[in-house]
Amino acid sequence: MDYRIEERLLHFKQPAGTSRGVYTTRKIWLIHLLDGQHEGVGECAPLPDLSCDAMGDEAYAGILNKVCSDFSQKEQIDYETLRDYPSMLFGLETALQNLNRGDRLFDTAFSRGEVGIPINGLVWMGSYEEMLQRMEQKLEQGFRCVKLKIGAIDFDQELDLVKRIRERFGFHEVELRLDANGAFLYEEALYKLELLSQYAIHSIEQPIKAGQWAYMAELCRESPLPIALDEELIGINDPEMKRHMLNVIKPRYIILKPSLHGGMLGCREWISVAREQSIGSWITSALESNIGLNAIAQFAAEVYGDNIRMPQGLGTGQLFTDNVDMGLEIRGDKLWKVKG
Repeated sequence: MDYRIEERLLHFKQPAGTSRGVYTTRKIWLIHLLDGQHEGVGECAPLPDLSCDAMGDEAYAGILNKVCSDFSQKEQIDYETLRDYPSMLFGLETALQNLNRGDRLFDTAFSRGEVGIPINGLVWMGSYEEMLQRMEQKLEQGFRCVKLKIGAIDFDQELDLVKRIRERFGFHEVELRLDANGAFLYEEALYKLELLSQYAIHSIEQPIKAGQWAYMAELCRESPLPIALDEELIGINDPEMKRHMLNVIKPRYIILKPSLHGGMLGCREWISVAREQSIGSWITSALESNIGLNAIAQFAAEVYGDNIRMPQGLGTGQLFTDNVDMGLEIRGDKLWKVKG
């Protein structure tokens, strides 16, 4: 089997702010698999300073080329070797699935264009006025669940923003999720969570930085807000270690990104282990192009079934000026796969 690796640089329509910095461009690698008759494409999209397989562009391209060369000779994915390279694994999994099954990666009602997947609207960090305006836009677009990234501006301003949203929209009208990206100090986290809990928040992602298991476990026990883990999962690729970590911290939810959390294989393992411990989960894209987003959305429909009720984090397909058309569109608060 032949392969080709293509590098692309995507450009954000607007700077995307997180507590770790601001993104204006996005580097991705596309794997093209060719068997003489068909072609399959998958996206590798590591996030700098976050992915466990993030590295310099030249080093990443070199390892990815070796991964694809080994696969082309064996025509089998070496899952154990690739556990520590989740973005590469996800790209290879997607390309192989696309090669074998075409655009319908999984046979689901979503993949057939019969149902949509509920998603949350995403409000990026910015100034108070910018975040308020973005929130207004999401609500006008019909989103019933909105995720607000916090941690970049003064906490009192963010608290006031949450308060203003709740004064206008009750919790029956809008489900509000928060993502702190590890921005709170442990010493002040519980106090901030208590203040935020006044406003009927669905959950908060990663209130403190990852790697502080004892502190995070204490917050999960004491917090009046349900806590979801995200960055905490990165780099934990052994199934038994996944089980151990969740047993220690005991979060209410985990949030899964195939590019960060072990590809499709790794996410299936996380979901299985979480279910054993009655921990909920949902799936989110991680600033991939529409190639990756299409695969993640179809994967979400496959693992959670055709009647997904929990809004997924699949609304990042409109962020780039030079995205790839994959037949995805947002109607109201749902992502749909266009028939054709």
